[in-house]
Amino acid sequence: MRQRLDIADVEAKTKIRAKYLRALENEEFGMLPGPTFVKTFLRSYAEVLGLDPHLLVEDYRNRYEPRDEVEAMQPLGPPGIGRDRRRRPGPPGPWVLGGVALVLVLGTLLVIGLVGEDDDGGGESASQETTTQPEPRERPERREEPAPPQRVVLRIAPEVETYVCIDTGPDTEVRFEGSLFEPQTFRGRRLRVNLGNTSVSVTKNGEQVDVGDGPNPVGFAFTPTATTPLPVGERPCL
Repeated sequence: MRQRLDIADVEAKTKIRAKYLRALENEEFGMLPGPTFVKTFLRSYAEVLGLDPHLLVEDYRNRYEPRDEVEAMQPLGPPGIGRDRRRRPGPPGPWVLGGVALVLVLGTLLVIGLVGEDDDGGGESASQETTTQPEPRERPERREEPAPPQRVVLRIAPEVETYVCIDTGPDTEVRFEGSLFEPQTFRGRRLRVNLGNTSVSVTKNGEQVDVGDGPNPVGFAFTPTATTPLPVGERPCL
């Protein structure tokens, strides 16, 4: 009111819908998509009005965002010296040595007996032909191809403040509209995106999307199996 601005003026400057601006004014944050969008819209609104966006965001966090309890981790001390000590086996007893000697003697006698039997046979030895059957070849396992994705997982990481508008098709409700300051992920069976500039990194289902370069806005339609550039007249929020 001091700057003689109305909701329409702020909507034109921030690219944020008037209903969301009124929700911010009335602290009806439940009408917005989520806490991340609330903080993003607060920053954009504060910059237009010349206010400190950090103070507004911190006030919102302190009043409306629950604080997670941090579990204290107790350091584990080194195990006691007595626990690591293992009892070493003592030297082998005399009965072990005697058993080893007996096995060696029996083995020597067995070898001598087998050699003597071969000499008594008149030097003739029967040769046995052995037929080796080829080992069956293992059939290579068939690798099942992964099923094509059924949804689009779109991650937009802006390098600078970037205007973004997203819907799911012509004549559908806008999923998101505003300025992005930090990476955001959007999901759906089909997504249409309008980017204010190309200073962003976009990945679809984990794969990088080439959005081109230059200062002009760009638009794309994403499905699980295709990525299609959109002309100006078919982009969302236009």
